Amino acid sequence: MGCACLVFVMVLIGAITRLTESGLSMVEWRPLIGALPPMSETEWQRVFDLYKQTPEFQKENFWMSLSDFQTIFFWEWAHRLLGRLIGLAYGLPLLLFWICRKIPKGFGWPLIGMLFLGGAQGYMGWFMVQSGLVNEPAVSHYRLAAHLSLAFLIMACLVTTALRLNPHWVKNTPRPSLITHLWGVLGFYILTVFWGAYTAGLDAGLLYNDTFPKMGDHWIPYEMHLYSPLFVNFFENHAVVQFAHRWLAILTFLIGISFTARCIKQGALSLPSTLLGAAFLAQVALGITTLFTHVHIVPAVAHQGTALLILVLIVINFVKYRTAK
Repeated sequence: MGCACLVFVMVLIGAITRLTESGLSMVEWRPLIGALPPMSETEWQRVFDLYKQTPEFQKENFWMSLSDFQTIFFWEWAHRLLGRLIGLAYGLPLLLFWICRKIPKGFGWPLIGMLFLGGAQGYMGWFMVQSGLVNEPAVSHYRLAAHLSLAFLIMACLVTTALRLNPHWVKNTPRPSLITHLWGVLGFYILTVFWGAYTAGLDAGLLYNDTFPKMGDHWIPYEMHLYSPLFVNFFENHAVVQFAHRWLAILTFLIGISFTARCIKQGALSLPSTLLGAAFLAQVALGITTLFTHVHIVPAVAHQGTALLILVLIVINFVKYRTAK
């Protein structure tokens, strides 16, 4: 659970890094010696010169001085440093428990698997950054979605494993029908997160900032048929990507709220199911606020953090209402 908290902070810092356009400031991937920031004026100038060779500097940030560069460098460095610290916070105790033979039966491979997921996440982060160092000053929104989704998967695995290790944290109340409902919630939630990542990666949230749920004067954006075939618009067309995220979010909200209502109807309302409903309400409010404030950093970071909190609550509800074996 401690590592899960660190991952939560990591996701928030990742959001700040993206929103401050700091993610392409570090053009080197040095997993070991890269933990330290530049320690001298000469080293700062060296990394700044490397940044000057990137499309982002040449096309957008050519006005930057060294002090301006240091500001955006900080967030990307902090993001990568926390990633390394999470690896140590998870890996070193795991090694100690393994040596002392304290790993419970059946948990060995899952625990090792999460360690490999963390390593894969580090590589995915660099793979994402590389896509913005070639021609265009922006990372691939597909790679961004993969990077974010992997972080969410790691969080789900951590929380699930923690609850399995200590089942007394959540008192089991078997409700098969609620579990079926939760699968629906999870399915639409995953789709919403994917299109949220596409929206962020394409900066699609900067369009249609004055109306909701309509897109300007229309229910469906007039750009809907910009690309052919039609389905490509849902992945590449900025306006349509935001449109898809909006309506997936609304459907997910309705299904999530109906889950809490179903718990009330069945007399199974609990703290986790109540918090899940409240989190969905907060998430919709934060999403609309993010839109109307032209993706202001505070509501945007809170929007991403609440999305991860919803995942944690879905996992906890799965554990609480699972069918007893």
